[in-house]
Amino acid sequence: MKLVSYVERPDLLERRDELGAAWDEFMYHDAVANVRWNGQYAQFPDLQLFLLDEDDRLLAESNAVPIPFGPAELPDDGWDAALEQAFSGQPATAVSAIAITIGVDQRGKGLSRTMLDGMREAVAARGLSDLVAPVRPSQKHAYPLTPMERYVEWRRDDGKLHDAWLRTHEQAGAELIGVAPTSMRISGSVSEWESWTGMRFPDSGSYVVPGALVPVEIDRERDEGVYVEPNVWMHHRI
Repeated sequence: MKLVSYVERPDLLERRDELGAAWDEFMYHDAVANVRWNGQYAQFPDLQLFLLDEDDRLLAESNAVPIPFGPAELPDDGWDAALEQAFSGQPATAVSAIAITIGVDQRGKGLSRTMLDGMREAVAARGLSDLVAPVRPSQKHAYPLTPMERYVEWRRDDGKLHDAWLRTHEQAGAELIGVAPTSMRISGSVSEWESWTGMRFPDSGSYVVPGALVPVEIDRERDEGVYVEPNVWMHHRI
């Protein structure tokens, strides 16, 4: 396998569809991401990484941005704040992970750790010593009614974190700092949410949606569904 950056292989941006439908549909409708996502490649090309096999097949991608805050001042609106403030023009003091996307047919092969290690190396190459990540726990969707603050305390009998993705970060040397309670905000009309999820929302109220970490709040009078996702701040010292 070979890890390359967008600097080296800008052509790979047009091949991202090779990774498959890696996220639930509603995850593609964060308002901040819709404005800022493509700017990562243009402004921070060294932090956008692609993993290829020996046949030049795209296996995974990771995204990160330089941010003007560090582990001592992590905002509650973690993911959105990192992606927004990266473009503020302020000097960078750290790097924030934005996403690691593993190809649908490549999951379970340990590639997340490969991409995480590559991200750490890219941070070091910038001369920075802090990588923070507003982590989206990989198994929290199975416990949507459990508060994130409680979920992050769960550990297995061997003492390791219950959640596989949080555990990967911790085993790579990261420290779990705390919860970003309003990390992502996804809003849409009731019909949009029904289209995104394949569900019907006949009444106003809280709904458990497949893939969502917490319930979606539906307000039929306002014709609005709002999903506010908590993430978990992890800190890697490089």
